[in-house]
Amino acid sequence: MKDNGIINKDNQENNIAGSDCEILIPFEERKPLKEIERSINREYKRTIWSNFVKAIKEFNLIEPGDKVAVAISGGKDSMLMAKLFQELKRHGKARLDLEFITMDPGYHENIRELMVDNCEYLNIPLHIFESRIFDIVDNIAQDYPCYMCAKMRRGALYSKAKELGCNKLALGHHFDDVIETTLLNLFYSGTFKTMLPKLKSTNFAGLELIRPMYYIKEKYIEEFTQKSGIWPLNCACMVAAKRTSSKRNEMKELIKRLKEKTDDIDMSIFNAAKNVDMGAVLGWQKNRKKYSYLDFYDEE
Repeated sequence: MKDNGIINKDNQENNIAGSDCEILIPFEERKPLKEIERSINREYKRTIWSNFVKAIKEFNLIEPGDKVAVAISGGKDSMLMAKLFQELKRHGKARLDLEFITMDPGYHENIRELMVDNCEYLNIPLHIFESRIFDIVDNIAQDYPCYMCAKMRRGALYSKAKELGCNKLALGHHFDDVIETTLLNLFYSGTFKTMLPKLKSTNFAGLELIRPMYYIKEKYIEEFTQKSGIWPLNCACMVAAKRTSSKRNEMKELIKRLKEKTDDIDMSIFNAAKNVDMGAVLGWQKNRKKYSYLDFYDEE
């Protein structure tokens, strides 16, 4: 067990999760709900709450009259996001309606029970719907299932959000997800692109995807969850166990090593996507059209 309460554990023997998943261990028994909720605006006001509000304001993620589908996977990120949205509405900082939606892609029964128990304790009212995506992906994408699974899960969430009359779908991607995605694209796709704080859906008219945890660092999400005494879903995948290596975990380890020498290197990676000098890159794309710096060379 690591000092920070995270262990690596092979759950394959229990048939409820993927292998070599990181397990987040709570520091103590579950705290009373009111104490958990108060900590958001007290102990974690600077590291979590302020950054949640900052992203919403800076990227105009929420507008008056929005109806937001908050996607709950049962993991640490989405459960915190749900509480942040409830806090946002409770204090009147945004006029919006909320729907908390959970897609069951074929979780093990114990996994589903844990998710439901956590959300009931945290007073998160769930709309659970079945999809059986794990079974489908297991049949059609046996070697590399993760991309197909993510695509199908996203589509199912969009569809449910639309059905409930929502105009926005909130996902719990955080600061570390953003910089890891940036490096994944750079190293393995040969592109410089990042995870954006909001996107218009191309297949579901009138729906936007938003990421309000864009500025929140993962370490504070872990700390909040552990100090609250919550056992989150860690790795609940029933398909990819021992099939695929995680390039994202490789990026996590790389960033961790780099931070040992340069503490704020994660912020430099993040800011790089804000400070692209179009006059100093070989080429770029916009609306599927490719441009070369030579196209504008004689204009200088």
